[in-house]
Amino acid sequence: MKITKQATDDVVLAELGGRLARIRLERNLTQGQLAAQAGVSKRTVERLEAGAVATQLSGFIRVCRVLGVLERLNALVPEPVPSPIAQLKLRGRQRQRASATKAAEASGKTWQWGAEP
Repeated sequence: MKITKQATDDVVLAELGGRLARIRLERNLTQGQLAAQAGVSKRTVERLEAGAVATQLSGFIRVCRVLGVLERLNALVPEPVPSPIAQLKLRGRQRQRASATKAAEASGKTWQWGAEP
């Protein structure tokens, strides 16, 4: 099944768990063996494969590492690349913070002496 934005959280978790279980079986590993190699409990592996929400992300990462699919997470959350215009503005510097709109610019009015706020 393909994961789409219309899928509920439970459906996505169940699909990811099923995929992990299939990869584990392709590698001919038991849940206990996978848990020992990943440094997590067998119950954590069971929860991941069942799509339970009570698992930690660190356990998921450990299991993915043992199964050899950790690099595929790059496709899940790709590294942001600034646009060419932003690269020119930055000129090799990295942004340190987000910029906020100024109140005067937001209202469209410029402040003048004697004007009431």
